[in-house]
Amino acid sequence: MEDNQNTENRDKAYCSMCGRSEETAGKLIHLPMNMFLCPECMDKTSNMIESQMGNMNGAGAIDWGRVMGMYGSGKTDEMPKSDAATALKENEGDGKNKETAGEGEKQEEKPKPKVSFLNLADLPFDFGFGGRQRVKKRDKKDYKPLLELKDIPAPHKIKEKLDEYVVGQEQAKKVMSVAVYNHYKRVATHTMDEIEIEKSNMLMLGPTGCGKTYLVQTLARILHVPLAITDATTLTEAGYIGDDIESVLSKLLSAADNDVDKAEQGIVYIDEIDKIAKKQNTNSRDVSGESVQQGLLKLLEGSDIEVPVGASSKNAMVPTTTINTRNILFICGGAFPGIEEIIKRRLNKTSGIGFHAEVKNPEEKDLTILQEVETEDIRKFGMIPEFVGRLPMVFALEGLDKDMMVRILKEPRNAILKQYQKLLELDEVRLNFTDDALELIAEKALKKETGARALRSILDEHMIDIMYEIPKDQNIGTVTITKEYLEGTGGPQIELRQG
Repeated sequence: MEDNQNTENRDKAYCSMCGRSEETAGKLIHLPMNMFLCPECMDKTSNMIESQMGNMNGAGAIDWGRVMGMYGSGKTDEMPKSDAATALKENEGDGKNKETAGEGEKQEEKPKPKVSFLNLADLPFDFGFGGRQRVKKRDKKDYKPLLELKDIPAPHKIKEKLDEYVVGQEQAKKVMSVAVYNHYKRVATHTMDEIEIEKSNMLMLGPTGCGKTYLVQTLARILHVPLAITDATTLTEAGYIGDDIESVLSKLLSAADNDVDKAEQGIVYIDEIDKIAKKQNTNSRDVSGESVQQGLLKLLEGSDIEVPVGASSKNAMVPTTTINTRNILFICGGAFPGIEEIIKRRLNKTSGIGFHAEVKNPEEKDLTILQEVETEDIRKFGMIPEFVGRLPMVFALEGLDKDMMVRILKEPRNAILKQYQKLLELDEVRLNFTDDALELIAEKALKKETGARALRSILDEHMIDIMYEIPKDQNIGTVTITKEYLEGTGGPQIELRQG
């Protein structure tokens, strides 16, 4: 049926330039917007453009407005048959007349070239090559919160959901649950009668691989709100190569499907925030340090920001829209390497040499030292006071020890072991790990000092041979990974299927 319909449409089609049918002009060329062009008109148009663009001698400009006006109607069968051809002949005639006049009379000034350029993005219809992104924005009177007051989960329910995915970090999960709960109660009410509640922006500290980004991702998944995760290392001061400060909100707007109202109630997580600390003992201009902190102040506080749509910087070719950051929750996270020494110096000010001095092994690592962090330590690290003051909720995540590593392997809903067990389950094979094997994996991961990320790399290293060999034998029913196999002194325990 579709082929017959296409054939009928082609039989009724006429050339958009000269108006001749396909029987008279030959096979028509099908263009966007259901337009057709015969070979002769296509050659005339291309020759005219080449001659005018090549000579630039004022031979006459093509009336693109007239031609595109005919294209834009989309009614090829009702189009006047002589308009386009007449326009072409007039342009050709004007060029010839001007050349003749130039031969007979001496002209003092050479005529200016009349060449017009066509910008498809300015046309009222789409040719299928893409265009500017449209931004959705409703009237302020039609404000509708993403979460109604009755639909906001209580802090203990938020923490229960976080417990399913993140092991440990009890204090961090409790602080985040309360902060998010209070923030979205503030967003749901939109206005306060007499008391206006301030935002609960957060600052997370923690060693690499302890779950900072994963906590924020899980939080946004629970609340079903737009989330933008960006990296502070790419941000620079306005006017320098790199992303502008406003690109943080551009990613949030993109995550909200260009809906400004949704974006204004979303969550922004700025990772590696410690990388924009003030550089110590430098005389050069710090375009990616303190100046970026100062640029972020207006975003954290809450103000109207002009944001480029679909780009990382503002320029004349990029459309912009205005986003109010009053109801956007900002969460900043970073490893802050070296801040442990700042905390230790502050805590050891009262201690000294004597009977009351606390003696510790210098090589011993205190995994809970970050829990003692204060704003004074963060300022000494290189964050300006105005920036820290706009992040009232400051908390630290615990460093991972051996027991937490083993729990991360087994307990979360999407734990790494469960992922491998699911993969082998599709081959009808059961995968088990002995307790000794899990402890050995945790010990190896701690030596790499990259947090929970090391667990995946170690497992991948030892599971490649297992995943390669098992599909060869259809009789294998159970595989148990042992400590001996991981150490290279033995093999896995294999049980065959019964029956």
